Amino acid sequence: MTGTFINVAAIIVGSLIGLLVGNRIPEKTRKTLVSGLGLFTLAYGVFIFGKTQNMLIPLFSIVLGTIIGELLKIEERMNGLGEGIQRKLASWNPSLTGESQKFVTGFVSASLLFCIGPMAILGSIQDGLSGDFQMLAIKSLLDGIASIAFASTLGVGVIFSAGAVLIYQGAISLLASWIGQSFGDAVVAEMTATGGVILAGIALSNLLQIKKIRTGSFLPALFLAVLIVLLLNALGVAY
Repeated sequence: MTGTFINVAAIIVGSLIGLLVGNRIPEKTRKTLVSGLGLFTLAYGVFIFGKTQNMLIPLFSIVLGTIIGELLKIEERMNGLGEGIQRKLASWNPSLTGESQKFVTGFVSASLLFCIGPMAILGSIQDGLSGDFQMLAIKSLLDGIASIAFASTLGVGVIFSAGAVLIYQGAISLLASWIGQSFGDAVVAEMTATGGVILAGIALSNLLQIKKIRTGSFLPALFLAVLIVLLLNALGVAY
């Protein structure tokens, strides 16, 4: 869970900076920083894709996983979850004062931004499976910058989203660690390589904003990579 602890610390520090001096940081500077992190994230995605022992495994995982993801409408469900939570809170608390409403909005908006997305899931799984927290470290930088902007406008509620990240990503990492104890190096390598493709998509779509990519629909590919390797091992097929 090292990556999750780093992520939590980044959100807390970023929120404190946002509360104290966030309004003094030019918007142009924040955007340039995100672009730089986007380029690094793209390069890192390509780097971890190189861990594959057979490029066909990530390829088939992405193709079949995308079909499943689109059929299940994962992208829409992830977006709808965030919108639904915000609507529920608004309907349950119609009498909140201005400051209370601002606190809730800051907490919920930041929590959804930091938790709902492929990078949170992928990074937590990788951290749990192999102890490699580099992906979550990258996410931490992004979340730290975002928390500066959020806290400067939405207030102290943003800092409490660190608790939601701790519970959410920590649970995924612990579950992945428990399940992954029976996995070999080949399983981890192909799952990591498949994650590299998804990470490159996140960099191009969300960070660099070159092209909108429905990266949420790629998530089933992570689990298909595991199944394909286990199936090949069971059949005694060399790869």
